[in-house]
Amino acid sequence: MGTDLGQAEATSYVGRTVELATALRMLETNRLVTLTGPGGVGKTRLCGRVLAHARGRFADGAVFVGLAEVRDADLLGNALAYRLGLVDLSTRAATQTVVDHLRDRELLLVLDNCEHLLTAVAAFLTEVMRRCPGVVVLATSRQSLGVAGERLLPVPPLEVPEEDAAPPEALARYAAVELFRDRAEAVLPTFAVDEHNSRDLVRICRKLDGLPLAIELAAVRVRVLSPSQIVHRLDHRLSLLTSGARTGPERQQTLRATIDWSYELCSETERLVWARASVFAGGFDLAAAEQVCGGNGVDPADVLDVLDGLIDKSILTRAESDGEVRFGMLEALREYGQDVLEAAGDRLRVARLHRDWCYALTLDFLSRWIGPDQVALVARLRREHANLRVALEFCFAEGEPRIAVHMISCLDVYWPIRGGFNEARFWAERALAALPADAPERLPAMLLQCLCVVYQGEVALVRAQLAAHEDLRAAVANPVFDGYFALAKGIVQMLDHHEVHAVDLFAQAMTTFRESSYLPGAFYATIAHGMTTGHVGDYETSRKLLREAIADSERIGEVYWRGNGLCFLAYAEAMDGNGAAVAEPARAALRLQQDVRDHFGEATAVSALIAAEIHDGDFAAAARLLGVSDALWEALAMDPMRTGRFGLLRRSFIEAVDAALPPARSKSLIAEGRTMPKADWLPYALGERTTDEPSNPLTPRETQIAELLSEGLRNRDIANRLVISTRTVESHVDHIRAKLGLHSRTQIVAWLNTHRTDEHSADRKPPPA
Repeated sequence: MGTDLGQAEATSYVGRTVELATALRMLETNRLVTLTGPGGVGKTRLCGRVLAHARGRFADGAVFVGLAEVRDADLLGNALAYRLGLVDLSTRAATQTVVDHLRDRELLLVLDNCEHLLTAVAAFLTEVMRRCPGVVVLATSRQSLGVAGERLLPVPPLEVPEEDAAPPEALARYAAVELFRDRAEAVLPTFAVDEHNSRDLVRICRKLDGLPLAIELAAVRVRVLSPSQIVHRLDHRLSLLTSGARTGPERQQTLRATIDWSYELCSETERLVWARASVFAGGFDLAAAEQVCGGNGVDPADVLDVLDGLIDKSILTRAESDGEVRFGMLEALREYGQDVLEAAGDRLRVARLHRDWCYALTLDFLSRWIGPDQVALVARLRREHANLRVALEFCFAEGEPRIAVHMISCLDVYWPIRGGFNEARFWAERALAALPADAPERLPAMLLQCLCVVYQGEVALVRAQLAAHEDLRAAVANPVFDGYFALAKGIVQMLDHHEVHAVDLFAQAMTTFRESSYLPGAFYATIAHGMTTGHVGDYETSRKLLREAIADSERIGEVYWRGNGLCFLAYAEAMDGNGAAVAEPARAALRLQQDVRDHFGEATAVSALIAAEIHDGDFAAAARLLGVSDALWEALAMDPMRTGRFGLLRRSFIEAVDAALPPARSKSLIAEGRTMPKADWLPYALGERTTDEPSNPLTPRETQIAELLSEGLRNRDIANRLVISTRTVESHVDHIRAKLGLHSRTQIVAWLNTHRTDEHSADRKPPPA
């Protein structure tokens, strides 16, 4: 969500030394610190600097969550869960899933731009403060959050010189002047602070009250205006803007004046595109801008040049990733553009164009999903997720729930891939509430809801919904809906351990989808049918169906269902006792799942690989993979023991490991697996590992500190115990992480526990005859 402050900053950072030190000091003794101040004062940039300096103090690091794009308070939990790597499959509120996840963590949670979600954020943080003692929160907001224990750090404007101009060399100590100079040099390398412009620079910084955004907007004008001309224009615009009936803090008026002035410097076409581009959330590309911003006075062919002009004027930002350029807009500038659009009476028209563009994205996804473009299509939807939310909000606000239903149902596969079961359910239930009882669109909304909640264990709700909509299904007589009805009923029967009935229903769904040539449903039903025939012991038919789906998928270049088919083929081999045949399809599935970032598929594939390790007699590897899969299922908020026959199979894995290893060793290895970062567990699961235990690379002092970490001591406690400084302890911990390639204290402790024992030779037993 939002800006990723873990990435390098695009521009240099100026000033804020005192505020940075103060914030770091406050975080040592307070669990909730909020940076407050007006828009444009630099709260987010300061927040990023604090995060960079403080993340190493926390065993589990830091997580940044930008909330500017989250417009609906009900989606706060989803935004938090997504940034934490959680997939919202549980029936609880997503915020509760997040709180449960954070309960035993020691990390810095950074929440940026909270002001428009005050009530929801305050409720969430109240729970965090009460239930998550190891979590420290750094927030930014234009006003306090009102949570008990909150400590405020107002972020003031940058320091400006006194009115009497100082010598040019003395101005460098004022952060406002230094920021202007830095940004001016970026666009005009020959710019320098000298005796000719020093007075004007003082006036500019004072007129702009030291607001960073205002100064940056003014500084880029040095390509076309001298500092003296900038002063003159600011004087003129400010006198106009302060003579009317203005409300709000003076500094916000000044920021608006700066944006007003920047707006006046734009051409008429640039102004139109600026206002129209404000409907986007989370950025946009050239094609989107041409469709949404073109027309009505803007030739679509000119949009590229207009965007270039807006980048020149620092209205738009530009970022490039994987060969694609995307444009963005600071929130203050976006809000300004929306005001202009509203004042012009053009908001509804442009918002509908934006919705239509998003609608076209979903239709394109559905039409091309079964084919060779899956990886690119999923990546595209991930990039545009914030825009999709805005478009769906528009549908409901404007009384168009039918279009919303079509959009969300086109993405029926995307939601589980992204880990968005709760969000899909949110939109589906909103649609059901808005649609008449006899509307045919209720069927896809209800089916999406059912396919979400069935994975969340609400089997009774699925039964009730399917029964309530049976008459409507019969009246509509659509074979695709008929197929999905049978599919949903089959999943219910499977989870209720009525596998024989599930086989019949999946076979019915498969036939229905195939006869109607609906490939997305055909793949789903064929793999479900193949999986469940294995559950009833018909392994020959199971292998035949799954291999058929895999071959069809490979022939057309499809990835997602091929990964599913390979994964369940591995399970069929495991259930048939053929452990030697498990690893190849499970690892092939795991590799494919990386392409579309399928979290559910990862958990399933890793779980299957435990059977392969048990067959090979490597119980240490099986135990580690049990730990890895535990962590993956936990991130999904799912209990793997409640997945029908898969749960029974997993129980047999646990029993085999417990029988083969000493209890302490088994517990240690599972704990090690639970804390392995993906960079380590993925190659391990894929079989890319060495058989030798690594020697201890730590010095005696580092080993001593690692031992104290395993006792649960914090840096300050270790420093007191060893009579050394806290900074020295921090340095040793950093060296330990670097040597071991680990990222958290928990991982260090797990590594140490593994090294304390010398039982590795006992971890491997001959495979069963």
